[in-house]
Amino acid sequence: MGQKINPLGFRLGTTQGHHSLWFSQPKNYSEGLQEDKKIRDCIKNYVQKNMRTSSGIEGIARIEIQKRIDLIQVIIFMGFPKLLIESRPRGIEELQMTLQKEFNCVNRKLNIAVTRIAKPYGNPNILAEFIAGQLKNRVSFRKAMKKAIELTEQADTKGIQIQIAGRIDGKEIARVEWIREGRVPLQTIRAKIDYCSYTVRTIYGILGIKIWIFLDEE
Repeated sequence: MGQKINPLGFRLGTTQGHHSLWFSQPKNYSEGLQEDKKIRDCIKNYVQKNMRTSSGIEGIARIEIQKRIDLIQVIIFMGFPKLLIESRPRGIEELQMTLQKEFNCVNRKLNIAVTRIAKPYGNPNILAEFIAGQLKNRVSFRKAMKKAIELTEQADTKGIQIQIAGRIDGKEIARVEWIREGRVPLQTIRAKIDYCSYTVRTIYGILGIKIWIFLDEE
């Protein structure tokens, strides 16, 4: 069996950077890690509740966290920040207040910035959310995959691979289906590959979506 490794962790330090930047003593490391997880979950929940989209896409590509002694800087990379700002004009301040209450940062200031990414459909997280929305609406999985591939072609990527596993179309036996367009060189460390795995809850059970996008070679 080929051993599979997460393409992002495999490329750390070459084409991929860390999403959290901070330093702590070994004994406090786990607390910092859990705090990051809580911050990310809290932001995702807030966006989910307050986004008024028909498609159900949150559009968060990634959340970067930088911590200093007196400051936590959170940068949210979104595909469609307009939707959040239109539905909640003061959304970012509200989110800041919620997070500060949650983590009672007395001696640390919390700062949130929202950045728009240029080509939202070139990002695997946003694509996965799109496919998840389609699958929930009982669209056939092949149709959803093909539509996703069309969307990435507009974002000029060099290749994409999509894999869906689980009880596809409500069949009794779970299976894995995948589709690839262009080239996805997972063995090449120089290749800049973006990856995401996403779970969808459908009425038949949970489906797993994995997306690899080959952006370019350094």
